[in-house]
Amino acid sequence: MSKLLDPRNWASWRPFGIGLRKPNNYLELWKAFKSVKGNRRYAWRILNQGTCDGCALGTQGMRDWTMDEIHLCNIRLRLLPLNTMPALKYKALKDVSGLRGKKSAELRELGRLPYPMIRRAGEAGFTRVSWEEALEVAARHLREARFGVYLTSRGVPNENYFAAQKAVRAMGSNNVDNAARICHSPSTVALKQTIGAAATTCSYTDWIGSDLIVFIGSNPSNNQPVAMKYLYHAKKAGTRIAMVNAYREPGMDKYWVPSNAESAVFGTKITDEFFGVNVGGDIGFLNGVLKHLIEKGWVDEEFVRSRTKGFDEVRQAVAAQSWESLEALSGSTRAEMLRMAELLGRARSAVLVWSMGITQHSFGEDNVRSIVNLALARGFVGRDNCGLMPIRGHSGVQGGAEMGAYATGLPGGLPINPPNATKFTDMWGFEVPNSPGLTATEMIDAAHAGELDVLISSGGNFLEVLPDPAYCREALSRLKLRVHVDIVLSSQMLVPSAGDVLLLPAQTRYEMVGGVTETSTERRIIFSPEVEGPRIGEAWPEWKIFTELAARVRPEISGKITYTGTPDIREDIERAVPFYKGIAGLRVFGDNVQYGGRHLFADGRFQTADGLAAFSPVTPPSPERPDGSFMVATRRGKQFNSMVHERRDGFNGAMREAVLMSAYDADRLGLPDGAPVELTALSSLGDRQRTYRGKVLRAPLMPGNLQIHWPEGNVLLDESRRSPDAKIPDYNALVTVKQL
Repeated sequence: MSKLLDPRNWASWRPFGIGLRKPNNYLELWKAFKSVKGNRRYAWRILNQGTCDGCALGTQGMRDWTMDEIHLCNIRLRLLPLNTMPALKYKALKDVSGLRGKKSAELRELGRLPYPMIRRAGEAGFTRVSWEEALEVAARHLREARFGVYLTSRGVPNENYFAAQKAVRAMGSNNVDNAARICHSPSTVALKQTIGAAATTCSYTDWIGSDLIVFIGSNPSNNQPVAMKYLYHAKKAGTRIAMVNAYREPGMDKYWVPSNAESAVFGTKITDEFFGVNVGGDIGFLNGVLKHLIEKGWVDEEFVRSRTKGFDEVRQAVAAQSWESLEALSGSTRAEMLRMAELLGRARSAVLVWSMGITQHSFGEDNVRSIVNLALARGFVGRDNCGLMPIRGHSGVQGGAEMGAYATGLPGGLPINPPNATKFTDMWGFEVPNSPGLTATEMIDAAHAGELDVLISSGGNFLEVLPDPAYCREALSRLKLRVHVDIVLSSQMLVPSAGDVLLLPAQTRYEMVGGVTETSTERRIIFSPEVEGPRIGEAWPEWKIFTELAARVRPEISGKITYTGTPDIREDIERAVPFYKGIAGLRVFGDNVQYGGRHLFADGRFQTADGLAAFSPVTPPSPERPDGSFMVATRRGKQFNSMVHERRDGFNGAMREAVLMSAYDADRLGLPDGAPVELTALSSLGDRQRTYRGKVLRAPLMPGNLQIHWPEGNVLLDESRRSPDAKIPDYNALVTVKQL
């Protein structure tokens, strides 16, 4: 029995955590069961035969390649209605005035988009049109227009991304971008510069049995729930787990894994060591840890000497950074930095995991570089139970950039320059532009400035995912044509426009003839077959929408753009992206290939020109917190991307309007829980004041820092604050707090 049960890791002796604040996973199962009423057999087939369209952990039905156990997460269950709901009554869109002000969840619940529809400038709503008419309207504008294309990551498979980016380039532009821009683009930039590959270097199996896992600005309990089962098994194997964050996330403190009997009953203590840092203070903390590693002689000198370059410059850089400055920026102490350094120094193996708490800053690239420095200093790359892992929150993010649906990258992640453009020009038989295009945020800027005529948006909702919704609304309203490709209605579709607005209905991944693939966080390319079930109206696969549109814009090269089906696209992908070798052979449920194997760089060489990994001297940003101000970060609650599933977060009890604040700050300001407050951003756009109203909720948060929910808190964000290389928006703001 002792081999099966380990009370040392139990979160509570109360069976099922009765009386404790935590999500009720079994209630979630029941809600999911009720939400697919009328299509439960189809939903069951999706769960058993499909690859999950939620986060990027990747599945084979309800199993994966990390452990031989059934598991299922609430995110996937919550997405089932999108895949099984009936069509909306399109005549209800003839006058959309009654839909204004409705929340996105209410709009989604109206049903799937069944037919192409158009709303001409000045009209009250949408009317149904044929595919031929819709494509001709779009093509007529695109032949002479300045245009941009944005693809979200909501379940979009590799085939759609690849065909779309090829179509955009056939139409003469590199203005194509995807959701990776606003989540992990700093990881892409920093990893390419330092180790030569913009992907996780290890596999999920490396968590189990590793001496140490460090989560930095990452909360998988909310965003990748299946990962919590991996952490349960890691704890059973003796792995210690550390967390570096501004907020001690309750779900990362204790978690009840519903599909494991021991954890379901007693829960599991997840985090062993917590290190509190200020929002934006990660570089100060991580540089301090590196400074200790160097001073204490805990650096893997042989690894550094034989497999890296630039360490002396980094050694000198951190030596010149005073402990006082590092403490002031990080909000931590020299002693805490030493405690983290001791954990890393004693560990024979470790995996460093990060997410948007690291990347979504104006210095996101340097945040990632500072993490890479730690891994290289200890030699935690290229071997079992070690690695760098930018964990992905959406199933389409990793593949989207690798397919070339990126304004700054061609297929395979190649930079856009004349030699690489020539390579694809020769391969595809039409001229590929040789300079970078507009990123997602730059497209909105161009639209706002009147320098973009047409925007095609596949999924997504700029009103919710980008800073300053009012700025985005103004930009969308000034376009001569907007084309929204999606499976359901969203609020950005309803924004009145200076020109026409087209709605084009898309298929889900489970509806596509020939099946599709996705690429998981661990670089596993997974086949997801077509699943038998109902089909919606005249919905098309997105790969067909984009290629048919390009064929009308450029009829003289139509034969070089269109495909016969997804198997044809996979063959094209294998030609264009050499490290995706094997994708063309994926045909049935369970087929997969992990490019690079379990570990990247296991042969001792990095994917850089000289085979060496590069250390990066990282200068900490200057603290920018005037007296009386707070740094506020945007957080995710019970949601997937911007799709909010519940108003209350079961982990911490926070409602969507909550302003999470430390008890120290709340006491200092005399604010009890529930006190109404107004946050005012210190930055402004012209005469526009950025304010947010919410209610105080005390939380284990670093003093001087606040958290509010995203996307509601986007009204505080300055859309002009972006990182220098990746151009990711900064999803944090300096604010003052006033009690109402």
